[in-house]
Amino acid sequence: MSHTEDNEGKSRGHGSDLYLSVPPACLPIVYHPDYNITFMGMEKLHPFDAGKWGKVIHFLREEQLVTDGNIVEAREATEDDLLVVHTKRYLSRLKWSLVVATITEIPPLMFLPNFLVQRKVLRPLRTQTGGTIMAGKLAVDRGWAINVGGGFHHCSSEKGGGFCAYADITLAIKFLFQRVDGVSRATIIDLDAHQGNGHERDFLDDQRVFIMDMYNRYIYPGDGYAKRAIKRKVELDWGTEDAEYLQKVELHCEGALNEVRPDIIVYNAGTDILEGDPLGGLSITPQGIVKRDELVFRAARRRGVPILMVTSGGYQKRTARIIADSILNLQRQGLIGAEAADGEGSSSLATHMACSAGSAGSKHSAV
Repeated sequence: MSHTEDNEGKSRGHGSDLYLSVPPACLPIVYHPDYNITFMGMEKLHPFDAGKWGKVIHFLREEQLVTDGNIVEAREATEDDLLVVHTKRYLSRLKWSLVVATITEIPPLMFLPNFLVQRKVLRPLRTQTGGTIMAGKLAVDRGWAINVGGGFHHCSSEKGGGFCAYADITLAIKFLFQRVDGVSRATIIDLDAHQGNGHERDFLDDQRVFIMDMYNRYIYPGDGYAKRAIKRKVELDWGTEDAEYLQKVELHCEGALNEVRPDIIVYNAGTDILEGDPLGGLSITPQGIVKRDELVFRAARRRGVPILMVTSGGYQKRTARIIADSILNLQRQGLIGAEAADGEGSSSLATHMACSAGSAGSKHSAV
């Protein structure tokens, strides 16, 4: 489909379960226990904390921001969902364990039967991908949404890498462009420590998508071809600290949103900028990360632009606590809503069932 056709008449595409209606009693925070990867300890062979998403939810429960019943349960993206962006050839390649081992940077996976790799590694990533797509629609409906997982910004339609097997950011935007009236321009604000070369390759020639990317210039992936897609590029030096970093975040986020007013912001909120991160190479404090997220949300909310946040990279055990603290700060600052209370006369069980599965037969009319 051409970009012109996409703007003039929405293509509803295949039937998908990812745009089910979500009751107002549910917070637009998306998660599923299947996000977490545990498989005979192999997940420990990568520096990524493959259970951080569940820990974030645990901390939010402790602080009583969320309960089992008031967050939206993510659904796994199907092959048809993935084909909105990915090629059949790429998805077929994921049926080879060697390919998955290379993408996830966990070499022993190459020796395992692919059905186990699919179940224990790729299914969690597909569920997080479904969560990002769902959160995109929720952001448009509610003004904001957070997928506690996702942010696989190194994956493009035809190639994965850097622990990113599915292009969830591209998928979320393409779903919105195809299915939701009034969404025809998007801005990606990528503040992970690494360059987001996956979505950059996908949107290289797409003028509907404005990309701001701020990253450590000296680390993976160093994708010069993909950099051509960046409209506002901010390259950082080793060891950049809070004062310089936050000044640049505010300056360039404001500049990006003043340059083009989007219909949706996708915010890739990687925490691998944290001081001591073995891969990020920057020196941002936990307080700096919390303030960074506040600056981005404040810029979006002040303009009335819906914002979708995904959590992306972060390679230390304390990352989950920092993500939770940041979400709690957004709530305290009034930048995300508190629409979590059960509706009058509704039971917590009914709310839980609704948030988990959507209303019966309630696929959004745009699908």
